[in-house]
Amino acid sequence: MASAQELLQEQSDLPAAQPGEGPKKKGRIKFPKLKKKPPVKRLIALALAAGAVYWMFLRPGGEGPDLQASYTAAPVTMRDIVVSVSGTGTVTPADSYKVGALVTGEILEAPFAEGDRVEKGALLYRVDPGAAQTALDQAQLNVRQAQLAYQDLAAAQHPAASLAGVVQQVHVQQGDQVSAGTPIADIADLSVMTLTLPFQSTDAARLTLGQNATVTLSGTMETLSATVESVSTADLVGNGGSLVRQVKLRLHNPGALSPDQSATARVGDIACAAGGKLQANSRQTITAQTSGEVTEVLVTAGSRVAAGDALAVLGGSTASSALENAAITLENARLSLQSAQDALNNYTITAPISGTVVEKSFKAGDKIESEALSAANGTLATLYDMSQLTFRMAVNELDINKVAVGQQVEITTQALSGQTFTGTVDKVNINGTTTNGFTTYPITVRLDGDGTELARQGLRPGMNVSAKIIGQSVENALCVPVGAVSRGNKLLVAAPGALAEDGTTVLDPTKTEERQVALGASDDSYVQILSGLSQGETVLVPDQGQDQVQIQPDGSAAMAGSGGEG
Repeated sequence: MASAQELLQEQSDLPAAQPGEGPKKKGRIKFPKLKKKPPVKRLIALALAAGAVYWMFLRPGGEGPDLQASYTAAPVTMRDIVVSVSGTGTVTPADSYKVGALVTGEILEAPFAEGDRVEKGALLYRVDPGAAQTALDQAQLNVRQAQLAYQDLAAAQHPAASLAGVVQQVHVQQGDQVSAGTPIADIADLSVMTLTLPFQSTDAARLTLGQNATVTLSGTMETLSATVESVSTADLVGNGGSLVRQVKLRLHNPGALSPDQSATARVGDIACAAGGKLQANSRQTITAQTSGEVTEVLVTAGSRVAAGDALAVLGGSTASSALENAAITLENARLSLQSAQDALNNYTITAPISGTVVEKSFKAGDKIESEALSAANGTLATLYDMSQLTFRMAVNELDINKVAVGQQVEITTQALSGQTFTGTVDKVNINGTTTNGFTTYPITVRLDGDGTELARQGLRPGMNVSAKIIGQSVENALCVPVGAVSRGNKLLVAAPGALAEDGTTVLDPTKTEERQVALGASDDSYVQILSGLSQGETVLVPDQGQDQVQIQPDGSAAMAGSGGEG
């Protein structure tokens, strides 16, 4: 590139055009006549212009302020910083429920109205159950029947004494295969004995029930007390052809009496016509009630047993299979009963939550049918739990670390101009939603106060609200406008000569100092300076249209929308 001096020298070497001459030949350059200026001043002006071009466009690395930018001066000031996060949401009750129906039929009861408060479990609708009640009754009978069958079969595998007494004889032994009806053992009740004797008919007619008698044992001639239990009214022919009647006596066994022992008796002064033999008061043969193998015999002849005592154990594959099948039948019956009970329960519709009835679509006498349900969007009634009001709002990924549970929230709505409500951050969800490379996180805000009272004040579920979450607060902080900070936490500080006399107009942006600072808390407009600046200094803020910065939660500056650190 030719210097300014060389250009001037070249112009001075060209011959001047003579008057009346035509244009020079093609290829010759004609320069306009220059005004005469002192050569030194001209060189100085050219040098300054070249220096400015160098500073603006050719300085090494392109570092330093961009002089093509437009700036506004801003003083470093002391002010309070309140970190906040804003967003919007829609008010909802603490809980809500749309009551539906699983059955059809006529509504017999609906003892509530819109606006009523109902408690959880309260009756809302009772629908005619129809055949459902009959099905439940039948299922209950089936369970009872299956239960008895199982119990009987389980008991049958342990044949037991049906009365207290003494085992007279055991008919089975271990390893025997038995079937229903096979004798297991004979048991006799010997605690009470009976003695049946013939009395002369005329004498028997004089006896009364319960009358005392004396029994004499043959051989030992021992006497025992007895009572008249019964007197036959039929005459029989006794020894020698005389007419007799049978009289049955009852006596307690002191322990030594045994069946078939001979004895005679007298009732008062009336003697029996002939002797007889003692008999057990009761005697029974216990038989098997099911098939199986005798796996154990629990008694022997002479063993004393009480009613219900097991005499033997039946087992084997046949008995086990029978018992298992009975258990399965019982379980199936119970499941059917539960199903029938659940089906019947569906005809009684109760409140699933405690709350206020905000809509009632059906009343007593209405029929729940597919068409009617469809018209009501499948809803019989709608309940709101108005104990509290809440709303959810989405928070920018750059702001989510400023939000914490328990922070206070200021809430407004266009529907209630001039009113401000308060709330608290109740939940911060870590499950973010990413759209076009940008992530937001849902948080839940709980409004202060009773939801019903807030509704009386006009704040109702469904209203759209604006929220401002109040976070960190710093008093009397050294601050600059957020826009003054660029990537890398750098800013321009006005040096002497950079500003006009008014102290606000930027006169010469070249007279600035680029300075690294440490950032603290920030709000929408200002950011705290922890180090690198002093009160009284002035910084330059690029006008809008240049790259904007976003102050990160960690105090660093990044380009707006970049989502990264500087």
